[in-house]
Amino acid sequence: MSADAPLRRTVDGGDCTGELLDEGALVLRWAPLRAAPVLFAHPSVPVRPGVPPHAGIPVCWPWFGPGRSGRMTPSHGWARSTVWSFVGEDVDTHETTLRMRLTSDDASDPQWPHPYRLDLVARLGARLEVSLSTTNTGAEPVELEEALHAYLAVGDVRQVSISGLDGAAFHDKVTGRDEVQDGDLVLTGETDRVYRSDAPVTVTDPVLGRVLRVETEGAADRVVWNPGPEKGPGVADVGDQWPRFVCVEAANALDDAVTVGPGETRTMTYRLTVEDL
Repeated sequence: MSADAPLRRTVDGGDCTGELLDEGALVLRWAPLRAAPVLFAHPSVPVRPGVPPHAGIPVCWPWFGPGRSGRMTPSHGWARSTVWSFVGEDVDTHETTLRMRLTSDDASDPQWPHPYRLDLVARLGARLEVSLSTTNTGAEPVELEEALHAYLAVGDVRQVSISGLDGAAFHDKVTGRDEVQDGDLVLTGETDRVYRSDAPVTVTDPVLGRVLRVETEGAADRVVWNPGPEKGPGVADVGDQWPRFVCVEAANALDDAVTVGPGETRTMTYRLTVEDL
């Protein structure tokens, strides 16, 4: 990437507005025309270079959280805190497509010493589609975890309901237990769950009067997270805004970590649409 390349890439098309950051290939903002913001970002705490924000759709790669071992650092890997290369932009009447790339020549870590190429493609229009592709450029198979850690803006997380997960097994990272979802999910406090489900998920938000629909491809898991009233205020770029989002993520994590063979490419895609209630 050239030294004078912009760090922020804004979209202001006929069907939406949005913004993507070169650091982390982070889709920070997106909203269809005349709609309220669909991705959460703190309204008064700016995104700082070198500090992965709790906002937008961070890329977690090549491990999730502290990894399966519980010892990997930084949390969620290095892709979200590294400056990616801008590959190109396509603009038509209804959609803007931005392409970003990161390779092992740009960033690596002795904890995961494998050659790779990451490609992120973000399509911003009346709906949002983000695809993350991992290519193994080495000679040996590699195992990795990954997530598109979407922060969905809501009016009040305590009043939303999340459907589509009924009957899905999940690991509750708050309690350490493995359970099965019964009915819709309503958040009553700190929530951090990894669901083994690739089903479509809907977030019904009576405060903002809308439904957010999440569909994915290539993701075995759904992660649902909100820090709740005890932990949220202690997070610098969340603070008193913790009720204003819920993370509904696409992931391949824990027992659903994936193996990518030599020369292979695997892709995970996150699609987000908005409908009025």
